[in-house]
Amino acid sequence: MKPLKYMLIFIPISIIAEFMHVSPSIMFILAALSIIPLAGLMGEATEEISFYSGPKIGGFLNGTFGNATELIISFFALKEGLFEVVKSSIAGSVIGNILLVLGASMLAGGLKHKTQTFNKKVVEVSSSMLLFAVVGLCVPALFTHTVDSSLLNTKYEGLSIIVAIIMFVIYILSLIFSFFTHKDIYSVDHEDEGATAKWTLRKAILVLVAATVLIAIESEFLVSGIESITESFGLSEFFVGIILIPIIGNAAEHSTSVVMAMKNKMDVAIEIAIGSSLQIILFVAPVLVFLSLLFTPMSIIFNEFELIALIVAVLIANRVSNDGESNWLEGVQLLAVYLIIAASFFIL
Repeated sequence: MKPLKYMLIFIPISIIAEFMHVSPSIMFILAALSIIPLAGLMGEATEEISFYSGPKIGGFLNGTFGNATELIISFFALKEGLFEVVKSSIAGSVIGNILLVLGASMLAGGLKHKTQTFNKKVVEVSSSMLLFAVVGLCVPALFTHTVDSSLLNTKYEGLSIIVAIIMFVIYILSLIFSFFTHKDIYSVDHEDEGATAKWTLRKAILVLVAATVLIAIESEFLVSGIESITESFGLSEFFVGIILIPIIGNAAEHSTSVVMAMKNKMDVAIEIAIGSSLQIILFVAPVLVFLSLLFTPMSIIFNEFELIALIVAVLIANRVSNDGESNWLEGVQLLAVYLIIAASFFIL
């Protein structure tokens, strides 16, 4: 975390640059460099709060605020009408968590510990839920891509709202499942023995609030520079949404997963990757659809390649989790698939 804290200097630099009306492309870069350490601070604050709230609530807060950065960025993109960026960032987060984060964790952990084991039962529940969630997310897109366009009318956008409501209800039910009816499945305590809080509860909450506010400010700077950065560097909105924004928003969370794997805590690393993906689909995506009603309604219609990439990523997650073991070669394979997908979007 210490190297990330040095990057906090980019926050005042970006604010000064905004007042000096520097180019949107430079603002995009400065905002990105500011958001990465802020996301790290947000994660550290929720981790400190977990010492006071307990590991279960702490884990939930960590996952929720881990995705808050991306939710805030997507909100401002939604406000600007950049629907393709928003939708591709949803797909990119899921793909990135499963292929990039999980792959890097398995590679780093496998190189240090050769073969690692994890709670197969917990991961099977999460990966099965993830498969269902992606199928639900893909149905509206498959519907519009396969049905004759002459048979469609504007009412099909309502399908996205219906799907979003169902997804959100499933999210609430999944919380009831893990916190109440089947909490024994998730009873493994991942706390470090002897670990104590470094901050007071008040300080942790203040840091969390301050980081959230600053991320909102920086997200507006970031989004305002998306169109300029795509033109300046010849990037597509798909590449910015599916690769850059998820990496910027989840950099701190990604590093945490790798560190946990290197400590031979593969259960935690997989929870971060799969759990974060689940929350993106079941919570973040529906909330963005609901928020879009305040501006221009957004439909959850992904293009064909995004659909294929999503389905492939989830099938791989299910395949990797079915034996309860991981090694560095599996990590390399996941990373290779991610790089192929990234390269494909780069040439769009």
